[in-house]
Amino acid sequence: MHHAEEIKRIWKESSGRYGVRKVWQQLKREGYVIARCTVARLMQKLGIQGVWRGKNKQTTRSRDDQKRADDLVKRNFSADHPNQLWVGDFTYIQTHSGWVYTAFIIDVFSRAIVGWKVSTRMNTDMVLDALEQALHDRGMPKNVIHHSDRGVQYLSIRYTNRLEAANLRASVGTTGDSYDNALAETVNGLYKT
Repeated sequence: MHHAEEIKRIWKESSGRYGVRKVWQQLKREGYVIARCTVARLMQKLGIQGVWRGKNKQTTRSRDDQKRADDLVKRNFSADHPNQLWVGDFTYIQTHSGWVYTAFIIDVFSRAIVGWKVSTRMNTDMVLDALEQALHDRGMPKNVIHHSDRGVQYLSIRYTNRLEAANLRASVGTTGDSYDNALAETVNGLYKT
């Protein structure tokens, strides 16, 4: 039962975040010889599991029939200076009160969240509020490329008009998968863990 104690210790040290894979990897780093399936079995027996990022709630309702901006980023999430490229996305978290959504605007150069908004509704107002915060806090920069996925919130008339009024250049991923907005998806994953 020595392994079970070590598994529980590693899991507690991760604040309950580590799942089977990370607990197993940490055990190996510490010199323990144990099979991954044994770690899985013992964690199940102990009634512990890691944080699961999950993919069970749809947040992007893609609109293939809607006119959209070109993909100016083409999966190249790099910038030479601040306010050159922003990426926008949002995620969800289940709370005791129900689902809440958080919209983010991230400056690719610094990898910093420059605008955000939490809401109980997944709508255009939420993503607009995050954009307004980014514009305000960053001094209304011009010619920033704003990249997002094909969610209806980002393709809405109100949102695209605001991008145009602020002299931001809209960029929208082409394939609709997470790689087209990889930086934002990474931040979303970190936010959830």
